Amino acid sequence: MTSQTIDVDGLQIAIGHATDADIEVLAALWERAGLTRPWNDPHADIALARRGPHSTILVARDGGRTEGEGILGSAMVGHDGHRGWVYYLAVEPDLQGRGLGRALLRAVEDWLRARAIPKLMLLVRPDNEKVRGFYASEGYLEEPRIVFSRRLDGN
Repeated sequence: MTSQTIDVDGLQIAIGHATDADIEVLAALWERAGLTRPWNDPHADIALARRGPHSTILVARDGGRTEGEGILGSAMVGHDGHRGWVYYLAVEPDLQGRGLGRALLRAVEDWLRARAIPKLMLLVRPDNEKVRGFYASEGYLEEPRIVFSRRLDGN
């Protein structure tokens, strides 16, 4: 994906890939957006997503800004060859509700389509009504599934 510039509610936004200079800005955005948890190190998650060919972090940047600044939103995306997953879809809290999250979600979908991935999955905590409402308004379906997990990092 090459960087693309779009208009979001009067803002000129460039969506492209995160760079080394963006790491601290991304971690701070995720904290402000309420996405971080004590058991997940955002720096480790950023490094993991950026080191493989099957994942990336897309950033929405104020169109006139350069690497390491002006990030207004982000989305981590990856796939296993069949299912795509989105994590850390974040928008600056004071810009939420203006279409930036929708634009990032479309960029994620486009990134996955370009790799012929047929389905996009995501996880939302059951009590997060606002986020559940956002995805439902974008045409995502809540699927009845039970998720099993196991920590492999000793935590």
